[in-house]
Amino acid sequence: MLNMNFQESIIIQTEKQEWQPSPASTVFRKQLAREDKESGHATSIVQYVAGASFPEHPHPTGEEILVLSGIFSDETGDFGSGTYIRNPPGSHHAPFSKDGCIIFVKLCQFDPADRQTVRINIFESLEKEASDKITEVSLHQFESKRTSLLSIPAGETPYLRNKPGGVELLIVSGKLSTHSEDWPVNTWIRTPHCDYDLQPVNDDTILLIKSGHLPL
Repeated sequence: MLNMNFQESIIIQTEKQEWQPSPASTVFRKQLAREDKESGHATSIVQYVAGASFPEHPHPTGEEILVLSGIFSDETGDFGSGTYIRNPPGSHHAPFSKDGCIIFVKLCQFDPADRQTVRINIFESLEKEASDKITEVSLHQFESKRTSLLSIPAGETPYLRNKPGGVELLIVSGKLSTHSEDWPVNTWIRTPHCDYDLQPVNDDTILLIKSGHLPL
């Protein structure tokens, strides 16, 4: 197991991690949390090199993806950078990438009753809600579990609220800082309690935030 104690706070600067092999020779990953070697609860950054593919496979307990760069594809379409994808429990696909891509992936973390398929471009969603203030855009919600974007203009101070079921975030662009450290793009944070003293951001910053979902 890896980082499966949901009572502890974890901060991983994924840009400092080395790529590790996966069962597919042309797909690599940076593992953030994992219940078992190749099954169960998993959170990863995954790289498809140009021409990479996985054979068709099911997702009996769901799959959640954010495309960080390049174009990720399957039989339902081509999904460019910034696409947020939810493949619900019972779905299946044969993913590939013609020119290569990097994605953030969460496996086996759905409520069995959450059956909604989602395809949203987060940058288009943010453009519709454009503001010179901090803006939160909801991507998906099921009961108390919520996934959203937090857009923080340069000079504004981010807020992360404590919520039952904890908070998890990925820095999609920009950087977060405290008095003692900086968290650059693609930093992953999972915490049962948001007690960080965040400073105003120097650049426009986007966070992918999940809340209410940790089995505390």
